[in-house]
Amino acid sequence: MSIKHDEVRLSGFNNLTKVVSFNLYDFFVARTDEERLDYVERIDEQFSAARITGILRKIAEIIDAEVLSVSDQDYDPHGASSLVLMSDLGHEPTPGKGNQSVAAHLTKSHLCAHTYPDWTDPNGICSFRVDIDIATCGTIVPLRALDYMFESFENDVVIVDYVVRGFTRDAAGKRVYMDHTVRSIQDFVSPEILQNYRCEDLVLNSENIWQTKMLRTKLEPSEYFPQGSDVHSPENMKALEDVRREMVGIYYGWPS
Repeated sequence: MSIKHDEVRLSGFNNLTKVVSFNLYDFFVARTDEERLDYVERIDEQFSAARITGILRKIAEIIDAEVLSVSDQDYDPHGASSLVLMSDLGHEPTPGKGNQSVAAHLTKSHLCAHTYPDWTDPNGICSFRVDIDIATCGTIVPLRALDYMFESFENDVVIVDYVVRGFTRDAAGKRVYMDHTVRSIQDFVSPEILQNYRCEDLVLNSENIWQTKMLRTKLEPSEYFPQGSDVHSPENMKALEDVRREMVGIYYGWPS
C-alpha cells in the first residue's frame, strides 16, 4: 500500500504522534462445560503472550521500526498482554535514491496488545477480543500494518481508529499538524479483505481523527462450532443467528 505524503518540506524532527487502535471480536459457539473449556484452552494456546509478542514484532518490522525491549504476560485464569518499545528510523528523501533510513532520527514509539476471552454467555456464544495499539512518532504511518493484523486473527467485527496529534514545523517555522493524506482507513486495507465486510467510516478531517467499523457479511457455519458438530441442524442454525445478533450489537453499540 503506497503512502502519499503531502508536499511539505519539514525542518528538523517530525514530532507528530500517530496512533492506530485496532479492536477486533471473534465468535464461537460452545454450550457444554467441556466445549467451553476446550475453547478457552485453544484460545490461550493460540494467542499466548509469546504468540502476541511475535505478532507485534512483525508489525514493527512492517512499519520499519526497531524493537528496543519487550514485556509480556500470560494471565491467570485467561488472557495475555504484550508491550513492545521501539524506535522509528526516520526517513528523508535523498535525490536519486528515494527514502532512506536515517539512524540519527530516533523517536519514541510503542506497540501494545491485550486479549480478552469471554465464555460466560448463558446462550453459549463465546467471544475473543483483541486490542492492539500502535503509537509512532516521526514519518512512519502505522496504518501500513493493517493487512497483516487482519491476516493474524479471525475477525468478525473490527473497529479501527486513527488519530494524529502534536505538530512539527516546515522550513519556514510554521506548525504542521499532518504530514500525509488520509481519506479513509479503508484505503489502507486490501480489496480482498474489504470485500468480506460491511464498512462504515467516521471522518473528522479538521481534527485529524478517522474511524472505520467493519462487520463480516458472510458467516461460514463450520467456523463457529466445535469439530464434528452438525452445523446445519436447526439448533445450530438458530445459534448462528444468535452469533449474528451479537456481532451486529457490538458493531452498533447496542445493549445485550
